[in-house]
Amino acid sequence: MSLKLRHISVKRRHVSQNPREVKTKFRKTIETFFFPVGEDVATIVAEWVQFLIAEKLYGADDPLFPKTIVRPDAEGSFKAQGLGREHWTNATPVRKIFRAAFERIGLPYFNPHSIRDTLTQLAYKLQLTPEQFKAWSQNMGHDKPLTTLNSYGHVAIERQAEIIGDLAHPRAGAAPDDMANKIAEKVAALISQK
Repeated sequence: MSLKLRHISVKRRHVSQNPREVKTKFRKTIETFFFPVGEDVATIVAEWVQFLIAEKLYGADDPLFPKTIVRPDAEGSFKAQGLGREHWTNATPVRKIFRAAFERIGLPYFNPHSIRDTLTQLAYKLQLTPEQFKAWSQNMGHDKPLTTLNSYGHVAIERQAEIIGDLAHPRAGAAPDDMANKIAEKVAALISQK
């Protein structure tokens, strides 16, 4: 909510959260690169930034997610009347926006923070290496991958059953992951480069 336009680089696909300028948990610096969730999402972000700059004439110090201006309409009902140049002061309106968006497409409500659960589930599906998962975790603002796993890495009971069943009876053609061999191959490659 406290990000300014200067904190995002669409070209680098990067968001910089400096705690001297952005409200971050534990006042720590968080460098985040766009997660690989689809070019459509990256395009939406790029178009939003372009809209704020070209149409609204916002500058580097204006909010990336500006507060909605609410004023009475001709009938005296309070309605959204555009975007302001201030940041939201709390997350309540953001949650309302999320709730309305989910209702419009017929899905149950998920709060904005639950995106972290989704990103962790995506990391599982991508079967990241330890180094990749460390980078993924850092990208979420976590110093330790265990924070990501403990806070957002829940495995649904159905998936748990599937994983354990696969370990007991591997599917045809599915070779078990041999981490030791992968590490040995990496070490051998590094040694051969020297």
